[in-house]
Amino acid sequence: MGYGRSDPTRRQFLTLGGAAAAASLMPLPGLAALPRGEPLHGLSAFGELGYPPDFERFDYGNPDAPKGGTFNFQPPNWAFNQSPQSFDTLNSFVLRGTGPLRAELAHDSLMVRALDEPDAVYGLLAESVTISPDGNRFTFHLRPEARWHDGKPVTADDLVATYTLFRSPEAHPALSQPLNELVEAIAENDRTFTLVYSGRQSDRAILNAATYPVVQKAHFDNHPFDGSQMIAPAGSGPYAVSRFEAGVFVEYGRVDDYWAADLPVNRGFSHFDRIRIDYYRERQSAFEAFKKGSTLYREEFTSKVWATEYDFPALNEGRIVKRTFPREKYAAMQAWAVNLRRERLADRRVREAIASCFDFEWTREILFYGAYERSQSPFEGSDFVATGLPGADELALLEPWRGQIPDEAFGEAVVQPVSDGSGRDRALLANAARLLRDAGWRNDSGLLVNDKGKTLTLEMMVRDEVFVRVNQPFVENMRAIGIDATIRLVDPSQFEARLRDFDFDMVGTARSLGATPTGESLELLFSSRAAATKGGDNLPGTADPAVDHLIALAGEAKDRGEYTIVMRALDRVLRARRDWIPNWHAANHRVAYWDMFGFSENKPDYGFPVERLWWYDKDKAKAIGRA
Repeated sequence: MGYGRSDPTRRQFLTLGGAAAAASLMPLPGLAALPRGEPLHGLSAFGELGYPPDFERFDYGNPDAPKGGTFNFQPPNWAFNQSPQSFDTLNSFVLRGTGPLRAELAHDSLMVRALDEPDAVYGLLAESVTISPDGNRFTFHLRPEARWHDGKPVTADDLVATYTLFRSPEAHPALSQPLNELVEAIAENDRTFTLVYSGRQSDRAILNAATYPVVQKAHFDNHPFDGSQMIAPAGSGPYAVSRFEAGVFVEYGRVDDYWAADLPVNRGFSHFDRIRIDYYRERQSAFEAFKKGSTLYREEFTSKVWATEYDFPALNEGRIVKRTFPREKYAAMQAWAVNLRRERLADRRVREAIASCFDFEWTREILFYGAYERSQSPFEGSDFVATGLPGADELALLEPWRGQIPDEAFGEAVVQPVSDGSGRDRALLANAARLLRDAGWRNDSGLLVNDKGKTLTLEMMVRDEVFVRVNQPFVENMRAIGIDATIRLVDPSQFEARLRDFDFDMVGTARSLGATPTGESLELLFSSRAAATKGGDNLPGTADPAVDHLIALAGEAKDRGEYTIVMRALDRVLRARRDWIPNWHAANHRVAYWDMFGFSENKPDYGFPVERLWWYDKDKAKAIGRA
């Protein structure tokens, strides 16, 4: 199961490229030491580019795959500025409203990420990028053949409009906040565009900015940039919105004369003629639609359904395939955010007590059918997860903050308590009660109150009935020690609105931070500045100078070894603060699909955009009666 919206790194609008001939890794210097003043075909956080300037295609696609057919699926549980249950605008770039999934299919970007490398980007709209001697100016040379869907050329003026709009108050914070240190966007001429930074940006800020979707200036000269109109922004990408019904479905049709179809970064992708996404208000309705073949692909996020309900005719007859695919190799977080903006939740001991009430061991066996592992870190699944005692290098980063950060950051890395699996571990609940007493809460007729007579209340906000079932035992344990805990199920639009306004006590969320989170990505989730930005991802409201300092150091790291040390120190501090309560994670994607698709088993390590990688197999479709 997952929660909430996606993290800044994964949710960047990726425009995939094609499949490349094998190329050995080239031992290049880090981004800060890359050649200045000469055109570069790609950038990487630490200079490790897997593809040379003359590469033909990426390795993980298939240029020989047939074109045609429809890929129809249901939204996952997380998405950037998107809901799995509805959408009410076609402009996914703004804070207002909820956009449809996969809007990025219609939009190209200056550069695109290679999904078989941890942090490399290569030119799409830009045929090259040149870095100034001081490292603060990035000049992109646009491809002369780049075209909008209406046939007009993509120009530097469009790029200026794009980055100006994305820095505006109407833009979603996931786009605007990483541009805080962007000083200027300049059109040098029609085909030359420059981004100028202040010098305070992280060394890898450009890796995010270069992968932003590009929008057409002429479109927003004639339409407001506020999400108020149900009009799709003009694009230049491989697909365009062809049909939609607000909150029900959206279809993207493949652009037959797509200008970049044969570029190295695109060769071997975008095989389907049509990509359709269907929205359902309820999980069970969505599942029934899949069983009947109304939708063709489903990633399952509910362990109970995966374990007990995949027993129906189409599956038993072999027309549907049920299998797993390995998860990506990047840092991911699934956790509850406890809102520190609420005075009663601001004491770290209160948050630790709340965490002690969650019996993962019981939940895993009884509710999850053994399907999940316990999460401990906001960087789960990566090398950035701290273990044991801090090493000398980590201590050197932490010592200046002794007395200002929790003492636990200097000891064994904080881990979540392990229960006896009974569902109500008396020892853990007794420890939670002690923590609450130490924080100044006393029991008054079964409820905890403070010295002002205020009751310790906690409302857990969810947007799906399945989370009520999963979280109810957690809530009951909190009530057992005197917390007036409740679950509030709200509809998708109210859920998103309350998240934007930080109007909640506690909420579950999932984030994917990528293989090399940039300083700007980390700021979105954990920085003091983000804590004060409505609509941002710092849901707990973490505002800690030590965290801010470590985020800055991560952005300045010159090699992966140094970066890993900083990230582990940051992990220790975040876990010791207990602003987030890590819950669980899965090792694989659990997927079911009607057996009418082809794909390569060579899945890339850093992304799984099925609708771009797979293709329609008419022989398979004919064999199951779905031709």
